[in-house]
Amino acid sequence: MVDNTDATSVTADQPDSPIQTTGTDHITIWGSNETDTIEFYQELLGMPLVLRQPNLDDPSQTHLFFDTGDGRILTVFVGDRQSTQQQRGGIGAVHHLCFSVAPSDFEDVMAALEADGRGYNVFDRGVFFSLYTQDNNGLIIELSTDKYDIPAERRGEVLAKAQELRVADDADYAKDKHLAAALEALNIDAHAHDLPDATSGVGGIN
Repeated sequence: MVDNTDATSVTADQPDSPIQTTGTDHITIWGSNETDTIEFYQELLGMPLVLRQPNLDDPSQTHLFFDTGDGRILTVFVGDRQSTQQQRGGIGAVHHLCFSVAPSDFEDVMAALEADGRGYNVFDRGVFFSLYTQDNNGLIIELSTDKYDIPAERRGEVLAKAQELRVADDADYAKDKHLAAALEALNIDAHAHDLPDATSGVGGIN
């Protein structure tokens, strides 16, 4: 049975709140060392290193700024720590980071990860298509792409409509049929991208 208690609160409309954010400026994570971090984020994922300076709260560390591709920034505090594959956090910790990749590049992304000796899993998540791997610190990295060429300015509206249709369908999660129906209901002429076969639904990462 699906818990739809809070279904009416899911909407693309701006809430009546005292503060209105305008977007994501940057996300900062704890990293290991500079060499391994640059190797993963710049050399493998292709994020330009746009700023390098001391951590202003702890000058013994270095603060690396990477452009994720659209001007939004990922920053990493690094020191002399060794990379680890034991990343695990509790309440309040970062579970994973997700970055967008072009649908046409998805199979090339898979090939690049294989060439780098990195494992990954690919899933059809219903409303998007995702690949999961790990960075040099063991942090889960998701590389996702839209399944349809949805206009960026209407993405939230489409997801909110898909949620509405999911609830009406009493489905456990929003599936491709809900996404397609949402596009039709909103009169958005979006075309499906050609993506590789993948396991559907839930599971794969913790």
